[in-house]
Amino acid sequence: MFEGNSSPISRFFLSSCDYKSEWACMVSQLFDSSKGKRPLNRPGDEEEEDDEHSRRGRRKRSPQRPHTPDIDESGSDTSYDPNCLINPIGRDLTLNCLLRLSRSYYGAVASLNHNFRTLVRDGELYRIRRQMGITEHWVYFSCDGLEWVAYDPYRRRWINTIPRIIGRSESFNSFDKESLAVGTELLVFGMDMFSHVVLRYSILTNTWSMGAVMNSPRCLFGSASFGEKAIIAGGTNTNGTILSSAELYNSETKTWTTLPSMIRARKMCSGVFMDDKFYVIGGMASNTQVLTCGEEYDLERGSWRVIENMSAGLNVVAGSPPLVAVVNNELYAVDYAENKVRKYDKENNTWITLGGLPERSVSTNGWGLAFRACGDQLIVIGGQRTAGGRLIELNSWVPNGAPPEWDMIASRYLGNFVHNCAVMGC
Repeated sequence: MFEGNSSPISRFFLSSCDYKSEWACMVSQLFDSSKGKRPLNRPGDEEEEDDEHSRRGRRKRSPQRPHTPDIDESGSDTSYDPNCLINPIGRDLTLNCLLRLSRSYYGAVASLNHNFRTLVRDGELYRIRRQMGITEHWVYFSCDGLEWVAYDPYRRRWINTIPRIIGRSESFNSFDKESLAVGTELLVFGMDMFSHVVLRYSILTNTWSMGAVMNSPRCLFGSASFGEKAIIAGGTNTNGTILSSAELYNSETKTWTTLPSMIRARKMCSGVFMDDKFYVIGGMASNTQVLTCGEEYDLERGSWRVIENMSAGLNVVAGSPPLVAVVNNELYAVDYAENKVRKYDKENNTWITLGGLPERSVSTNGWGLAFRACGDQLIVIGGQRTAGGRLIELNSWVPNGAPPEWDMIASRYLGNFVHNCAVMGC
């Protein structure tokens, strides 16, 4: 979903062009309006032209190249600035257009020339989008452990460019893993040969690399992100000790900062941001004791408070961490025992049942099912437990006060059990 202020330019382009060819249409219209000025070079043209100019100097406009700008014999080009991206309209207006373009086209933008490639790969576009409040949400999930896919639920298209994770031992694929999307990164936390590792996928370079390990490495923690930062809390360390500690990750600096510890240690918990505060919901105090309380972290005060009965009925001893999601500062959860969707009443600290889950999205005590907020809609990803069944379905619903009416937006043969899932908004 795109969120943020609109502009006359973006409204013109997106209303007059089919969204599948937004970038091509945008460039075409920009150059139609350039009135004879030089078009963008293809990747590699800069170096080629520099060599030619150094040997014999610049030449005048020729009949065969009528769009070349007027250049005098001394070599001074008074109309072309290589740093302004699309020269006829200037850098600022070019950026304004690119900010409104779906990020699914940024790979094509990066292939135009060095300047565009640098603009995309150093994250400048995404930083400006974040400052302007422009957010586009994609859901990333894995049914394999080493292979991830992404889906854009608003344009209803699969993103098939994520490379497979390679170079990891069999133990990495066997151990439990956690995932978290923050800024322009997808982080996957796991164990490799009994050591904690963090793998980092960057949408800027479309590559996997080793990420920064936490100050207190762990698994089975609760987490959530807000912009370029994320908080993780609880979990267990290598010795199996259940933790109360929490840390903040900054994806711009690639660093972890230790936060004040929670009041109660817990594992198998979930995390969300709501009303500018971080919440840890449910979890286990031991291998047999289910916690029904939640905890709220006030970022401004740097303090925690316990909310009793906040997660009552959301998880069981053998079940998954609570399946929770926040849309428009309202908290929703899956009651996987009843296959129902519930909404949290903040004032009364109670849960209200809204309706059922999609018919073919089933789980085993919550395992294998993904329940996420994606912009203004809730997304359920799951499949039927049938012999040999590998069909996964994505269903969406925009909460509106009425019982859920799920829309099946996509399906694909990937496997019917979701191991990890995260939503990236940037």
